[in-house]
Amino acid sequence: MKKTWENDSCEAVQSYFTAYRVPVAAALWCGIEPGEVEEHLALSTEVARGVLKHPYINCLEPRCRAIHDAIVTGLLPCSREDGKVVPTEEHVAAERRHIPRQHLKDWIAAQFPSDKPEFLFDEIERNTHSAINKDAYQALQADRDALKARLEKAADAYRKLRAERDDLVTANEKLADQLKPSKDVGLRAETTYLNIIGGMLALFMMKTPAGKPHSVFSSQSSLIDQLLANFNKPGITERTLQEKFAAAKKSLDQ
Repeated sequence: MKKTWENDSCEAVQSYFTAYRVPVAAALWCGIEPGEVEEHLALSTEVARGVLKHPYINCLEPRCRAIHDAIVTGLLPCSREDGKVVPTEEHVAAERRHIPRQHLKDWIAAQFPSDKPEFLFDEIERNTHSAINKDAYQALQADRDALKARLEKAADAYRKLRAERDDLVTANEKLADQLKPSKDVGLRAETTYLNIIGGMLALFMMKTPAGKPHSVFSSQSSLIDQLLANFNKPGITERTLQEKFAAAKKSLDQ
């Protein structure tokens, strides 16, 4: 079984100590893949000392010039091939100038805050506003994750409380039904009530010999609608009325 250190290339640490020749830094800044840099530089023409012009990658020349200018004006520290940064006042030939990775990154971040090339900036840094540094972004992200976890926990608690409330409401309704007094009116009394209801229902639906309706209700459904609209009382529901009317008609016909 391989050890973790056998697969660790220490790429991040190694890149920290990397120093780029000016044309290489400019090419990487233009977005050229690291493995293709030398190929593209070979296609380029040197238009000034340490400044290359590519036949179709237009940004190579101006970025070479920008880096050289920053070195000359003291904004960007440089070294020779050994990677050791030289004092600002010490002259380094243009073709020998190398820029330490970290100094190049700091200079681009300061001078071109909206430009964050992949070879210098990781995904978080590229997606973070220039006014927010990486640590601040990660702190905000941690706060967001904590708030999200608290929100999910609160939502779970709310669902549990709602389920408990629904259970209590159901139990309360069952108890209320059990405590209601029995109102069994008896078979004879029930028959009497059904006959009365059936007679009134038939009367509502009847017409005079001249064909004029006895009431304003043209059908049983319209009568039910009016009862529901005007009397909000226990037992006056559409289903109950339909059942009682059907039972009343049956009782009256027997």
